[in-house]
Amino acid sequence: MNYKQYGQTPPPYQPGGASTALTTQVNTVMRKVYVRMFIGLLISAFAALGVASSPTAMMFLFGNRLVFFGMMIAMIAMAFILPSRFMKMSQGSVLVCFLAYSALMGAWLAPIFVVYRLGTIVYTLFITAGTFGAMSVYGYFTKSNLAKVGSYAMMALFGLIIVMIVNIFVKSSALEWIISIVGVLLFVGLTAWDTQQIKQLSQANLDPALSDKLATIGAMNLYLDFINLFLFLLRIFGGSRD
Repeated sequence: MNYKQYGQTPPPYQPGGASTALTTQVNTVMRKVYVRMFIGLLISAFAALGVASSPTAMMFLFGNRLVFFGMMIAMIAMAFILPSRFMKMSQGSVLVCFLAYSALMGAWLAPIFVVYRLGTIVYTLFITAGTFGAMSVYGYFTKSNLAKVGSYAMMALFGLIIVMIVNIFVKSSALEWIISIVGVLLFVGLTAWDTQQIKQLSQANLDPALSDKLATIGAMNLYLDFINLFLFLLRIFGGSRD
């Protein structure tokens, strides 16, 4: 773990209560991560349901090309800019940006309630929660270094994005199935890797403000793992309304 990246040092050796203090510090950060991730998911769920239940909102967001692409560009920009600039932002600004991103993502996901049956969505959501939970627990407790897993998964993710773009034009159902399977495997691995990274960062000798911002960024990373895992699983298990 490169502690110098955040201008911090590893926790100093202290006999006796050092282990307990470090455990408490890690637990505090991880609790913030999961609570904020859960809040983000709730915001997305309510935003998706709200938009899906309003024909006017659906028409405004998805019937207007300017609004549609504007929302997409805003989400992409926030996903790249927030993790790279959060060090220069206040704690509150980082959290507000994450919550705003969650709301935008929820609005973006509204069409799934039109395409898929509600029972299928709920069923897939439970599968996603179980899979995500198992991999996050593994990432937290494993003694193995998952850095290589994360590096390979990130490289594979870029390749998957390219294939997905190609398939928009090819429209191959077989390729769509392969994309979904690979996507699930990738985000299963990324969930474990991101969890381990967050744990390692929380073990650094961080000041409270930086620790709080890292908890929000960690929540955003796991939130994205969960959402993408859910969407790829929905492609596999989901049957459209038709």
